[in-house]
Amino acid sequence: MASSHGLLPHLLPPTVYRRQITDWLAEDCPSFDFGGFVVGDRAGEARLLGKSAGMLAGVPFFDEVFRQLDCTVDWHVAEGTPFEPVKHVATVRGPVRKILLGERVALNTLARCSGIATRSRRLVSLLRDAGYQGTLAGTRKTTPGFRLVEKYGMLVGGCDQHRHDLSHMTMLKDNHVTACGSIPTAIAAARSVGGFATKIEVECRSLDEAFEAAASGADIVMLDNFKGEEARRAATAIKERFTGTGKEVLVEVSGGVDEGNVREMICRDIDIISTSSIHQSASHVDFSLKVVDQATAG
Repeated sequence: MASSHGLLPHLLPPTVYRRQITDWLAEDCPSFDFGGFVVGDRAGEARLLGKSAGMLAGVPFFDEVFRQLDCTVDWHVAEGTPFEPVKHVATVRGPVRKILLGERVALNTLARCSGIATRSRRLVSLLRDAGYQGTLAGTRKTTPGFRLVEKYGMLVGGCDQHRHDLSHMTMLKDNHVTACGSIPTAIAAARSVGGFATKIEVECRSLDEAFEAAASGADIVMLDNFKGEEARRAATAIKERFTGTGKEVLVEVSGGVDEGNVREMICRDIDIISTSSIHQSASHVDFSLKVVDQATAG
C-alpha cells in the first residue's frame, strides 16, 4: 500500500492542484457572492460532520480550498481512517462568508474522494481476505477535470491507480490494432517511440491474441472481458508458455469486474485485476459543514 511508504499529499504538485481549486472556486462564484453579503466577515467556525460511514480521503484538497480563502482547518480524523456517523471530522475557522464561499467545493471534493477510497478499501480487503496477493487497480475512466482527486482516492483506499494518462503507459486497445493492421505492427510502432522506458500493454479478446502480444514483446497482456474460469485458464496458459523464455509478461484481467464476481478472478497467474467499479460506481460519503452559533457555543 502506497501510504505505508510515505505521505500521499507529497504526490500532489502544488501548481497543478492549487490551480484546479482556484478554477473550481471561480466556477462556483463567478460574480457577486450574495450569500456572503448577508453573513459578513465576522470570525466564526464550522464543524465538518461525517454523516455516513466511510473512509476519509481528500484532505489536501479540502485544506487548499480553505487556505485560498484565508481559513484554517483542524482535523480530528486522520486521512485513511474509517469512521461511523455522525462524526465530527474537522473544524474550519475563518471569516464566515469565506467559510461558506468554500463550503460546496470542499464538500463535493471530499465526498467524492472519500467514496472512492471507501469502495477501494472494501474491494482490496475482500481480495486479501480471499488470499489474493496481486494488484487491484482502477482505470482511466475518470471524470474529466477531476482525475487527480479520483486517482488520489484510489491510493488512499489501497488500490493501484493504473496508468494516470495516455503518456503514462502505452495501452494498445482493439481500435489501435484494427487501425494499425496487426498486434505485432502496433507493438513495434509503440516501442519505436516509447523506447525501453515506456511499458506496453495490449488488450486481448482471445487467448491467441494474448499469445501473439506476448510473443511480440508486450510487457502486459490484458484479458478483456474474460469470465472467471476462462480468465484463470488463460492466465495459466500464458505463464506456462512464456515463463523462462525471456518474454515473461504480466497478466491483467479487466472488464465487468466488481464485488460480486471478483473472487472468480483469484489465481496466482493473474497479476493484476483492474476495475472501474471502485470509482465509477462509488457512492459519495455524506458530509456537511455546520456553522457554530457563537451565542450558544461552549
